[in-house]
Amino acid sequence: MDLQLNPSEAAFRDEVRTFIRERLPADIRARLHRGHPGRKQDIVAWQRILHERGWAAPHWPREYGGAGLGTAERLILVEELQRAAAPHPLPFNVAMLGPVLLRYGTEAQKRFFLPQLARLDLWFCQGFSEPDAGSDLASLRTRAVRDGGDYVVNGQKIWTTSAHHADWIFALVRTEQSAKKQDGISFLLIDMKTPGVSVRPIVSIDGQHHLNEVFFDNARVPVANLVGEEGRGWDCAKYLLASERTNIANVGLCWERLAYAHELAAQTRQGARCLHDDPKLAAELAVLGAEVRALELTNWRFLLDPEIGRKNAGFASVLKLKGSELMQELTALIARIAGPAGLERRAAEDDGGAGDSDAALHPLAAAASRYFFFRAATIYGGSSEVQKDILAKTLLG
Repeated sequence: MDLQLNPSEAAFRDEVRTFIRERLPADIRARLHRGHPGRKQDIVAWQRILHERGWAAPHWPREYGGAGLGTAERLILVEELQRAAAPHPLPFNVAMLGPVLLRYGTEAQKRFFLPQLARLDLWFCQGFSEPDAGSDLASLRTRAVRDGGDYVVNGQKIWTTSAHHADWIFALVRTEQSAKKQDGISFLLIDMKTPGVSVRPIVSIDGQHHLNEVFFDNARVPVANLVGEEGRGWDCAKYLLASERTNIANVGLCWERLAYAHELAAQTRQGARCLHDDPKLAAELAVLGAEVRALELTNWRFLLDPEIGRKNAGFASVLKLKGSELMQELTALIARIAGPAGLERRAAEDDGGAGDSDAALHPLAAAASRYFFFRAATIYGGSSEVQKDILAKTLLG
């Protein structure tokens, strides 16, 4: 990384690297390094190991299972985890819902949910997107009508990542109609075992089952599960999205994928020559390395200097735009290096080919799958078109 870390930051980085080297199970690292998505059991196992050290939710207060780390230490930890091909702590728990509960939740909600979120005793998914709404979250139509001590919820969510694994869902619902569509929205926590809640899988272009539709048919949700004020859920949603985007650049993941591309090129021969010796490929790898380095420095500037974000609201869009584009370029390059071997795949016996198993015969079998998966990187979390609109408004006026 060779950034100018102060002595305490450098010592913390060494501590993190030692911890990962000693505690990250080798089979989990090998699976993710080959490009396979983390399985549920991998994510749960690793998050609980991190939780023992206080690093599953490092930015949370210690009293709720965090470590109270500062911005620099948190950034170092995230980047080192990504560089090591470790599973990410579940973002729906740690980076999204947790901060919302810390700011808007009742004391009862904090005491009940936060420890379970940090240890991953409860797996949450995010119920924001709806059919026909696109990126316009405020156009949601899922309704929640107050009936005594419950809300009765009816509607549908779509593109819900890992809903098939989830114990709970945090959802935006409309509790009243208003002239301004952002008003009258509420933020509810819903147990996925509630009668009337059902999940239907969506198998995406990578052949995997990450996404789902979620349906609510007269599902009764206790009013105690309302986060914040009724009708003010848009405040929670904005705060959640701001928290989600503190690590949108995925710098460590870009470095890890770049290292894997170098590794594959060194192992692959093109006739009598090692592919890594091809001058055209070497130049392409060098350009990508320079771009990841520039993204890394930009990310550090943004996160360590709050004034940058306050003075220029479009700065985060630069990170999202460039980070997602680089991940697409890197996974495309890995797929090209893998060649036909990257297409070898065998459907997992336990999930009908629609799950997140890595039951593939060839060690390069994840290459094409991850290429297809990351085609969505310029859509989720705010599409590139939206980011460019933001940049046009903030930079060009």
